Amino acid sequence: MTDEKATVLLIEDEPQMRRFLKITLQGHGYRLIEAQSGQEGLNEAATRNPDIVLLDLGLPDIDGIEVTKRLREWSHVPVIVISAREQENDKIRALDAGADDYLTKPFGAGELMARIRVALRHLSRQQTGGDEPVFVLANLKVDFSKRQVFIDEKEVHVTPIEYKLLATLIRHAGKVITHSQLMKEVWGPGYADQTHYLRIYMAQIRHKLEADPARPRFFINEPGIGYRLRMEPGQDR
Repeated sequence: MTDEKATVLLIEDEPQMRRFLKITLQGHGYRLIEAQSGQEGLNEAATRNPDIVLLDLGLPDIDGIEVTKRLREWSHVPVIVISAREQENDKIRALDAGADDYLTKPFGAGELMARIRVALRHLSRQQTGGDEPVFVLANLKVDFSKRQVFIDEKEVHVTPIEYKLLATLIRHAGKVITHSQLMKEVWGPGYADQTHYLRIYMAQIRHKLEADPARPRFFINEPGIGYRLRMEPGQDR
């Protein structure tokens, strides 16, 4: 599956936003399915098998977070939430419900296209057998078979916790992972609220793997929400 041949299901009830997204998506070669309500979107997802879903939260019948939960009962299709809601709690609830990404309206076409490309690459990795033994992103390389990390082909020493955190971010590359999700996966369920550990270890990873830790290319903080391993490090947000 390539980006140009991907089918996008747009679940959005606002006519002006639908027009903007239709022009943008079709202009970039995507096939488009449109739905104006949550139930219509769920029906289209079940019958049309889209490659990716763009989902508004403020739908006239079912809240978008509930739509995400229902989708996740039977589908792993990437879901990018597009919403005017700016509260951190809304973003966290959407991501914890199973959304892969979150864009706050208004947003530019370039940023949307970048997020779609990343989501489709993540889907492609899942469909072709999961994690590769070696992960490469720009000058960062991680050899999972040897548990080694390199920057510019020079090995960088990381602690076991740093490695586990890095591997978790790579496994979800391109997705926003909430603080609680990262804590559960790396430290265990009993540490879900101990996010100060996460800040400390992310700072250490940035210091070791970023050329400028204060302006990271790879390890992006989503304030109040979590972190993302950015798959297009040359593109500023």
